[in-house]
Amino acid sequence: MYSTDDLYGLVLAGGQSSRMGQDKGELQYYRTNHRSYLYYTLKELCPQTYISCRQDQQSVIQSGMDYIMDEDLYGGPLNGILSAHHAHPDKAWLIVAVDLPHIHEESLQALVKQRQSQKAATVYATHESKLPEPLIGIWEPKGLQEAEKFMIESGKSCPRKFLMNADIQLIYPENDLELFNANYPEDYELAKSRIEEGK
Repeated sequence: MYSTDDLYGLVLAGGQSSRMGQDKGELQYYRTNHRSYLYYTLKELCPQTYISCRQDQQSVIQSGMDYIMDEDLYGGPLNGILSAHHAHPDKAWLIVAVDLPHIHEESLQALVKQRQSQKAATVYATHESKLPEPLIGIWEPKGLQEAEKFMIESGKSCPRKFLMNADIQLIYPENDLELFNANYPEDYELAKSRIEEGK
């Protein structure tokens, strides 16, 4: 059994979803909207789980789910991750973005089992690109401190750029499809049809 006492869960759901044309967290792939699906999946693995959200996301605030409001100190997805880090600076974070329709509990369990807590982060990469996927992984407190320092000093807010130059653990999914991002309406339809076909 792997201890997750120091590991909190975070669903990154505070993006604007402008390319999708609607809140990606409200899209339904399984039995409920995807934000809730990921939240309750993380709750099975972590002692505490939160949704990362914007101030205007009333559907999250009124949902009864625990949330952390984005501080808006930085641009991009690191905004939500670092807001969570500031709220609980001694915790590691198991992070999953809301636009990953093919992520299941097994995908997240693999991260927990293969976690290297002495490194900055343990994150997925596709077999094809071998590049770190920053929005599906475990970020350690040390790594988040380093990421914030990197952003302040470089002026860059790209989490992948930071990870490519950090001491991290990469793991690979059974199928690269697990890391498919649904950013556009046609991506949503494609992912939904794959799920319905059992692929």
